Amino acid sequence: MLAACNLHGKNIIYLVLAKVFSAALHGVDAFSVEVEVDVATRGLPQFCIVGLPDASVKESRDRVRAALKNTGFIFPIRPVTINLAPADLKKEGSAFDLPIAVGLSACEGLIEPSVLEKHLIVGELSLDGRIKPVKGALSMAMLARSRGLRLVVPAENASEAAVVKDAEVIAVTALPELIEYLAGRSRIDPFPPGISESLFSQNSYDEDFSEVKGQEHAKRALEVAAGGGHNAVMVGPPGAGKTMLSRRLPGILPPISFEEALETTRVHSVAGMIKNGQALLPVRPFRAPHHTISDVALIGGGQYPRPGEVSLAHNGVLFLDELPEFKRNVLEVLRQPLEHGEVTISRAMASITYPASFMLVAAMNPCPCAYLGDDKHQCTCSPAKVGRYRAKVSGPLLDRIDIHIEVPAVPYKDLHGGAAGERSQDIRQRVIEARGRQLSRFQRDGEKIYANGQMKTRHIKKYCKLEEGAQKLLETAVQRLSLSARAYTRVLKLARTIADMDGAGDIRASHISEAIQYRSLDRTV
Repeated sequence: MLAACNLHGKNIIYLVLAKVFSAALHGVDAFSVEVEVDVATRGLPQFCIVGLPDASVKESRDRVRAALKNTGFIFPIRPVTINLAPADLKKEGSAFDLPIAVGLSACEGLIEPSVLEKHLIVGELSLDGRIKPVKGALSMAMLARSRGLRLVVPAENASEAAVVKDAEVIAVTALPELIEYLAGRSRIDPFPPGISESLFSQNSYDEDFSEVKGQEHAKRALEVAAGGGHNAVMVGPPGAGKTMLSRRLPGILPPISFEEALETTRVHSVAGMIKNGQALLPVRPFRAPHHTISDVALIGGGQYPRPGEVSLAHNGVLFLDELPEFKRNVLEVLRQPLEHGEVTISRAMASITYPASFMLVAAMNPCPCAYLGDDKHQCTCSPAKVGRYRAKVSGPLLDRIDIHIEVPAVPYKDLHGGAAGERSQDIRQRVIEARGRQLSRFQRDGEKIYANGQMKTRHIKKYCKLEEGAQKLLETAVQRLSLSARAYTRVLKLARTIADMDGAGDIRASHISEAIQYRSLDRTV
């Protein structure tokens, strides 16, 4: 836009202004940013970016200058001011390179302002004018659709952005290609929308339960955990198969739905973990951080908050191997996401909420030397030492873990000549049927939960009806095993899931009996 003033009867053109719509990220959501480019007609050459830019945004100046020069366009040798509005929100990342370059080209008269009003543009520029992918393209596509704008993205992000229904996505690979398109001298057809339904029907995993020798009790316990969305901890010596079993757990969970895949992909996209050309994550995530992880890396945060491992495991499995080796403060930050299915990170500049609904599966040794209760190895730990080791995992955290699984060493006969175990897809079918019964029950009553593992006290009173024999057995177990009120509640939730897997209405004595077996730490700690 040209602006002029009248001075002593003379019209003087004193600036050129262009406005380009772009986007930035706040958590997993995108918000609109207006990139205002002002090029003065007089003054010493300078390039200034305002609107709370971070270092990577300020560096756009050098990338944009080199990209325009190396592709044959003019970089103005005049005072240039870039304003990123709203000016009170922090801007970060390299996605503003492309809108800044487009704005400068518009100031040179190459692009009509009316064309820019119809597009939302994001992209990083290389020095030779190529356009590189950016983070959060899926969230930006949702923003563009809500504002009725065409989204211009790097070609590598096009598959991801086109997942959003009714979003018009323009994929570009180089700056000259985009400027020719915006100038009306060439045509770029919108990227084909949608994804193939076969992406979710395959639901393929590389690891299968049939590969696990023995450990039938542990397999059954993990099936129950998957059937009700329960958190679980496995206790056993090294080499018993705890990690092997955990890595196969996502394969028996219900196939990820489109809505779940959309939520999970948004988190991974914001974290920059989506492969170029990938549309959605077709399987449930499995995250296994090392025990040296910090609390910020686990829960999320940082100077510019990023999703942590709990959010990257959203709608999937978070596996913590060697649970007592994690720092106490790291484990304690798990309480909020385990309870509420989300995590809120508060900083001086902003408060951000990330989704974090996951199944927690942990593994630990029974004692520091790892051989407590082993028939073939002598445990060298004193009772006090064992108590201190297990006390590293706090009671409030164990309170949120429904299933305690004892995983003994595998006998030689199972390793050498054991028959192949049941396939994951067969176990998954039973899990799907059990989850379907739960979902139908909760939806019928208008409850906003989808699995037994999410039940609160009021749900337990409503849905965990006991037959007479089951009630007597539970009463006896509470008295003889000295089960706490916490363990009593967990037994009822587990028994409800076991009953659902059997297709039973009320909870029977056999369901209570099996559920009590999955509370081993309550009997030993």
